[in-house]
Amino acid sequence: MIACSLHLSIFGTSAEAASSSLMKAKQDAEAKGFTFVSDRDEIIRNAKSEGRVNVLMSMSPSNFQPIIDSFKKKYSFIKDVRIQEITGSDSFQAFLLGLKAGTIKDWDVGDAATDWYNEFPPYAMKMDLLGMASEKVLTIDPRMIDPDHRTLVSIASTVASAAYNRKLISPEKVPNTWEDFLKPEFKGKKFAVNVRPLNMPSLIAGMGVEWGLNYARKTKDQEPIWGLGEARLMATLAVGEIALFQITNYNSCARAAQKDATKSVACKIIEPVPVRLHEMEFIIKGAAHPYAALLFLEHQASPEVQKIIDQQEPLKSSIYANGEIAKIVKGKKTSVNDFRSYQNTAKWVEMVVEAYGFPRAQIK
Repeated sequence: MIACSLHLSIFGTSAEAASSSLMKAKQDAEAKGFTFVSDRDEIIRNAKSEGRVNVLMSMSPSNFQPIIDSFKKKYSFIKDVRIQEITGSDSFQAFLLGLKAGTIKDWDVGDAATDWYNEFPPYAMKMDLLGMASEKVLTIDPRMIDPDHRTLVSIASTVASAAYNRKLISPEKVPNTWEDFLKPEFKGKKFAVNVRPLNMPSLIAGMGVEWGLNYARKTKDQEPIWGLGEARLMATLAVGEIALFQITNYNSCARAAQKDATKSVACKIIEPVPVRLHEMEFIIKGAAHPYAALLFLEHQASPEVQKIIDQQEPLKSSIYANGEIAKIVKGKKTSVNDFRSYQNTAKWVEMVVEAYGFPRAQIK
């Protein structure tokens, strides 16, 4: 009896503490103007009533049907799930202008573009996703949610690596560090560099602006082969026109390696591993189906969808999910362009391009 009473006492204390934490989180959120749903049954009831969700997404359309199927399997009461691709600067600018003008009426979930990330949060519905995730109301790793705005979720991430052609350079001669690219033996058209350096901000986020710009200047002094576009440069490497690509999207390299019948293309992970958060999704302010949207965002962070992203993109799952990307970087030093630094991405790209000397692409 004593043991039983003690067990009930401990259980009761634990439950009371959890309830107290949840209520405090709700009060804190509401004091800041956020909506905090503490009862998951309430989310489910409202989502059932809504019955549909409309999503704008910048991922490859090959993801859409598998995501829709898995979402409907989990929540059969959501009868209508529509996903439309949004991609390219013009589309994102038009979307942002529509949000500002209040003319976006047909969509529940939106995608915040990298170049204008700071402009999107004011148009996200003020649901405290971070608070609800931290209190386990939502099954989302809190690290996937913007800690300042609390309303945007990073669904995916992009890891960078070096790429090389095995027939032109042996694996043991491929640089082991980023600084190795600056050695004398790599001077004079020995490796390719993308003139649109989207992965450099990831290194800057961890290594510092001074380090990044100094590295960019020294890269310029190496007289590399300047190119434009990940796909184009990887294709050029695959056919043997270049031997080494300094820093590229790992998923682009992996895709090229999968397609390469000669098995010449190889990828090399170099530490610190550059990582940038990707696919920033949010519930649009004034959304007609906010609770179904809430379940959809949660589903995007789930193992089912993270597996789909790894298979379809490929290899772009969130660094904070238990997918292939998390396994690749496990135990390695990373340099992450995350929510704290993400707003600097466009500025840092411009600074690196200037440090490169505004080069013109020799490979387009």
